[in-house]
Amino acid sequence: MHLRRLHPFLDLTRACGMNLLGEEKLPLCLERQQLVVMGGTVKKVIGLCLCVVMFTALAVPAVWAESGEMTIGYQLIFNPWKVAIAGGDFEKATGYKINWRKFDSPGKLLPAITSGDVQIGLLGSTGVATAMSNGLNVELFWIAEGIAAAEALVVRDGSGIVAPQDLIGKKLATPFVSTTHFHLLFALEQFGIDPKKVTLLNLPPNAIAAAWRRGDIDAAFVWDPALSTIKKSGKVLITSGELGRWGKPTFDGLVVEREFARSHPEFMRQFVQVLAQTDAAYRDNPDAWTPDSPQVQAIVSLVGGEPKDVPAVLASYIFPTPAQQVSCDWLGCGKDGGAARALKATAEFLKTEKKIPAVLPDYSLYVNAGWVQSAIKGR
Repeated sequence: MHLRRLHPFLDLTRACGMNLLGEEKLPLCLERQQLVVMGGTVKKVIGLCLCVVMFTALAVPAVWAESGEMTIGYQLIFNPWKVAIAGGDFEKATGYKINWRKFDSPGKLLPAITSGDVQIGLLGSTGVATAMSNGLNVELFWIAEGIAAAEALVVRDGSGIVAPQDLIGKKLATPFVSTTHFHLLFALEQFGIDPKKVTLLNLPPNAIAAAWRRGDIDAAFVWDPALSTIKKSGKVLITSGELGRWGKPTFDGLVVEREFARSHPEFMRQFVQVLAQTDAAYRDNPDAWTPDSPQVQAIVSLVGGEPKDVPAVLASYIFPTPAQQVSCDWLGCGKDGGAARALKATAEFLKTEKKIPAVLPDYSLYVNAGWVQSAIKGR
């Protein structure tokens, strides 16, 4: 048998397109790959889908069948753990058959986690905060990377955008419910620009690169490899690092369905140990990760992009050590920990933008340093 969660209403949620987060009040209906339609009829349909999905996720008990097989979702981001995926290191360490599923946007990954099709997934802090705020039964257990300057808002050459105010009336693209979406909205707020005065397009990174080449968009906030592509014919207006210093830091993290984690503690310990080892391999000798190295070649084989771009991108991220993971900087210290505070700050902004229904009192309830602690102890 396959490891899965069984829900009686799963077919109905899939029929709705698994729109977890839609429209103005409960936002970001992400299975729409072009402009988000805001008409009244569509709002009602999205609202119904949200109710169905949340009822499925919260009201129906999950039933797990264990067979040593599970599914993990990853996104198109340059990071060290892709090397372990390509090399089968997680399977060797855990003894599990792991089905690796590639997602080009968090808006597609979140529904897969909700439905039980994916047990572990990589989300940006915006996606994590959105999932938690909507009551999904997941927990953050590993900081894949502190984003720092690895994401940026780039304006296309010839777009006529020189200063932030020139964004008014332009077409801006970003993947919705991502860290770049959050930072784009935050940047507009800081620039004093009403989001209604720009055209926001929900595009995954590969579609952003294609639209950029066609001249269909004027600016985009995105990550690599798409970021390197658009920078060739554009200039950086602001980076996530700068916006983080303005009070809204972001990160990418791994979340797990709570019931799966509780039922598979040995898997979780071994999985985290492999994550720690691959990050350490990069931190200990980053100069070895050259464009023609096996490590970079492995990353590109899963993510795409140009090998020559990978070393600089990796250098722009922060990969916390296990000790740093469990410290107050990230997963530790309850509601005063770095991850919990960043998630709450993100949620407060999303609530202001009417992207989530409410802000939770304490996001540390969804942050678990225990799996890293178990990996450190080796038991």
